[in-house]
Amino acid sequence: MVSILGSFDYSLSALETAMRPTQIRTHSIRRAHENIDKTLKSAEEAKILKGPHEDLESYLEAIDQLRKIIKFFSSNKNFKSSDGVLNQCNVLLAKAISKLEDEFRQLLTNYSKPVEPDRLFDCLPNSLRPASGVPGVEGDANGKSHAEQQKTLQAAVYTPPILIPPRVVPLLHDLAQQMVQAGHQQQLFRIYRDTRASVLEQSLRKLGVERLSKDDVQKMQWEVLEAKIGNWIHHMRIAVKLLFAGERKICDQILDGVNSLRDQCFAEVTANSVVVLLSFGEGIAKSKRSPEKLFVLLDMYEIMRELQSEIHFLFGSKACMEMREASFDDFEEAVEKDATKTAVFDGTVHPLTSYVINYVKFLFDYRTTLKLLFEEFDDGNPEVQLANVTTRIVLALQNNLDGKARQYKDPALTQLFLMNNIHYIVRSVRRSEAKDVLGDDWVQIQRRIVQQHANQYKRVSWAKILQCLTVQGHPGGGSMGGDMSGSGVSRGVIKDRFKTFNVQFEELHQRQSQWTVP
Repeated sequence: MVSILGSFDYSLSALETAMRPTQIRTHSIRRAHENIDKTLKSAEEAKILKGPHEDLESYLEAIDQLRKIIKFFSSNKNFKSSDGVLNQCNVLLAKAISKLEDEFRQLLTNYSKPVEPDRLFDCLPNSLRPASGVPGVEGDANGKSHAEQQKTLQAAVYTPPILIPPRVVPLLHDLAQQMVQAGHQQQLFRIYRDTRASVLEQSLRKLGVERLSKDDVQKMQWEVLEAKIGNWIHHMRIAVKLLFAGERKICDQILDGVNSLRDQCFAEVTANSVVVLLSFGEGIAKSKRSPEKLFVLLDMYEIMRELQSEIHFLFGSKACMEMREASFDDFEEAVEKDATKTAVFDGTVHPLTSYVINYVKFLFDYRTTLKLLFEEFDDGNPEVQLANVTTRIVLALQNNLDGKARQYKDPALTQLFLMNNIHYIVRSVRRSEAKDVLGDDWVQIQRRIVQQHANQYKRVSWAKILQCLTVQGHPGGGSMGGDMSGSGVSRGVIKDRFKTFNVQFEELHQRQSQWTVP
């Protein structure tokens, strides 16, 4: 009996020892259930249903507790209450995320305001701030050469505006992270895109950016279009350097850690604004060619190159490809076929000549840009290509001048006109950078041509009159100089010849005194 009881006592002791972990576990589970009930009750009553507006930090802690409960019961489904607790927690979490979305939308909307133009101008370097508040008219840049302006711009410092107060950004970031954890990426994407895209477009509209199609561009008077191109260049710089840069910064901060969504959000926020800006540039690049458009196209190309590193991921290289369509062939053809009705009665420099030479000199203001264009889109030596372009344009001008010269009825005026115009070309080239490209040989050849036209003018003008002073028909020939008595010419003939000379000289003088050698 003692032995049996002793054995029984041992068995009870062993059983108690064996059951202790179970008792502890059961106690823990009971405590856990109590804690869960308390947590759920606390989260639901004090935090979740109230919303995150007053105390976001506590709200996020409550959501974190909910997620831990869901995780625990998802991995311990053998408990009787698992399904009930999971359902309750999931319903509560869905409510919490919905309130987070509302809070994210409200915060982002409240602190997303369009940027006023004056505030944007303050973010620009001094050289680019509009003078007298007129868009497109730059301040310190006025009076500088094109090359000096470009150098100033390269060293310019831009300060992107603060689009959302820094204290709000971390809150938006935390809310965005919670939405992503809940699998609500698309809701986050739509809220962010719709809010920020609208505000960005409003900022650009306030700045004066307008949507213009190719047809709109074609209908505009050149003076109006030229002003709009100046504004467009200014707007492109502000959009990319300030507004897009600011959007990129807050997008990276708010969506930090959500790489898959970050780039997509930024692209979609800026997409419509980019289209509005580039549709105008494309309209200009694809519009009907005219010589005066070359330099504004080069200005547009320059701004695209200046902004290339910043906009490459948005535009790729397409925008720059459109801008490169600044064509010299059209200008060359226009010069050669110019049928200007403006008559130059005095043989002076024709307006076409001064226009084309100014055009060529202006080309050399853009020399750096043109060489970049040649390097980017052609394989040849850029200096040689620039020389070829310049030579072809000058040759086209000379061919046109030859045609205009033949319209004069007086052959002397033809020669004077060519002398004046080619001399103007040579003198202008010698005083410009074009001399480096066309070369000394070209200059010397043209100078000889000027002299030939001068000689031809003298010959054609004076040959007939000078014949009056020549002893015609006399075996000895010669002029009517000193030895008049031995010439065999009678006084009457000499008198007639002087009379004829005087009449012809008077006619020639009267006619040619109206001509000009500038």
